[in-house]
Amino acid sequence: MNRPPKLSQLQLRVSREEKSVIRRAARRAGMDMSAYVLSRVLPAPAAAFQEAVAALTGPGEPSFALAQINSLLSGFTAEELRQAVAAAPEAALSPFLAAYVAAMTETACNMRGLPVPPWTGRTEGLPEPAFGSALPSLRLYLLTHSPAPFRRRNIFIDSSVGEQV
Repeated sequence: MNRPPKLSQLQLRVSREEKSVIRRAARRAGMDMSAYVLSRVLPAPAAAFQEAVAALTGPGEPSFALAQINSLLSGFTAEELRQAVAAAPEAALSPFLAAYVAAMTETACNMRGLPVPPWTGRTEGLPEPAFGSALPSLRLYLLTHSPAPFRRRNIFIDSSVGEQV
């Protein structure tokens, strides 16, 4: 992954306890301490992702919010994507939407060659399959053509991150 060269340094004085807290939080996010602190101080991509995910809890059809998340994930640079999805969504989502967002995130990271954030692996799949179409004749097609991150979570769709139907 291409990262801009680090040409400056910032020192921050913290207590041992504060450093331990930061280290644990960075580890949970799958980041080193510098990247974690930067993501908290300069959170533009992370804030946009969290806001888009929070929109899933509002009234109305979730497909519009999912389309916004799709647009964000596919539009981020690799570094922005890494920053945006480092922390798990804070919004309380239904099991279906939580699994869907995790699958979208994993797919976007795979497309950019980035490590998948640890929180996606802790997001459980659905107990019953969910299909992107109510037409029974499409089920076999969806079962065989859904991207792997969605299939693992028992979600069967025809398109994924960066694509629209």
